[in-house]
Amino acid sequence: MTVVTAERITTAAQALAIATELAEEFRQGAAERDHARRLPHQELDRLSASGLLAITVPAAFGGAELAPSVVAEVVRILAAADPNIAQIPHSHFVYLNLLRLAGSPALRHEIFTRVLAGARIANAQSERGGATVAEIGTVLRPVEGRFVVDGTKFYCTGSLFADLLAVLTRLDDPQGVSGLAPGEYVAFVAAAQPGVRIVDDWDALGQRTTGSGTVAFESVGVDPAFLVARAAAVAVPTGYGAFAQLLHAAIDTGIARGALDAAAEFVRTQARPWFEAEVTRAVDDPLVVQRFGELGVAVAAAEATLTVAGAAVDEAVRVEAAVGQASIAVATAKVLADRAANEVSAAVFEVGGTRSAAATHRLDHFWRNARTHTLHDPVRWKYQHIGRAVLHDRPPPLHGVI
Repeated sequence: MTVVTAERITTAAQALAIATELAEEFRQGAAERDHARRLPHQELDRLSASGLLAITVPAAFGGAELAPSVVAEVVRILAAADPNIAQIPHSHFVYLNLLRLAGSPALRHEIFTRVLAGARIANAQSERGGATVAEIGTVLRPVEGRFVVDGTKFYCTGSLFADLLAVLTRLDDPQGVSGLAPGEYVAFVAAAQPGVRIVDDWDALGQRTTGSGTVAFESVGVDPAFLVARAAAVAVPTGYGAFAQLLHAAIDTGIARGALDAAAEFVRTQARPWFEAEVTRAVDDPLVVQRFGELGVAVAAAEATLTVAGAAVDEAVRVEAAVGQASIAVATAKVLADRAANEVSAAVFEVGGTRSAAATHRLDHFWRNARTHTLHDPVRWKYQHIGRAVLHDRPPPLHGVI
């Protein structure tokens, strides 16, 4: 259980200033935390106490209700310093958005109040057993006036730090005794509730401290008031998927900027020039300068496209007709962010030379984090949706992942 006293953020300028301050703090030791897999419990408490995790709470419930573009910029700033910490609250913001779109007034009041006080939400969504990631085996069954959840989830980012878990389930009620419509439901469950088992088994090559391991549910009781029908957010044009994907693009864009800054610092302070350049400093090698120009363009393009996508999602929140264009704008940003994060994080060694590969410098964490996070959903399908929009004026699908 998070035990903090959270500040109240009221403006975008305040949010960005606090994010910048925390990023400077989190940057210290980020590479070592990632290398040693030292979980950032204290850093997450600082994040909760700062009030940043409550910036999307609607004004009607006492929050700042800041725009998606502001949230994306906060995430980008944090990701440039420590992409592990930046990814942990991704699901927190996504499921607060689900509540905004589809939660009952009573549930919104309950959870928004907790979040304003510093509570954290993590996802329990993905599974490994189905033919595709879209298949849900975790079931929600009615039992004597309430419900129970049974199943096992993987890639549960932030679960080790969470107060509440947002559990994606499939209603198993063939007799219709619950009175609920068939389909998928998100159950909000206390992380410390009996029957919940959170396993610290995340062993990916990157994003090593995100707490993205396994969560198992065995006959976990759920009050009907803590259920949200997912269809209300994803089966109609709400911008739910565009918002979620915007934050993923922000993480990758932040990684690209962090890698570029680290590469420049290394070349300025550690690298030696190639002898054929006939210069005394690596920063004066014309081919190194050229390469940094190319990398700088890649990062700037990702950042600019993220800004455009953020503005598009802001508009989609206000105007339903803008949702399709927002998803395409975010898909474009995701493609460029993916490209920049992977290219720049690999080029750190190209421009730094042999000594940059020494383990003591910990420069590998940029590439490992970029390569791991960009696997989240394939950009090859982003190109498909962009191409169909350009050629056929076809809107993107409503499945919550674009």
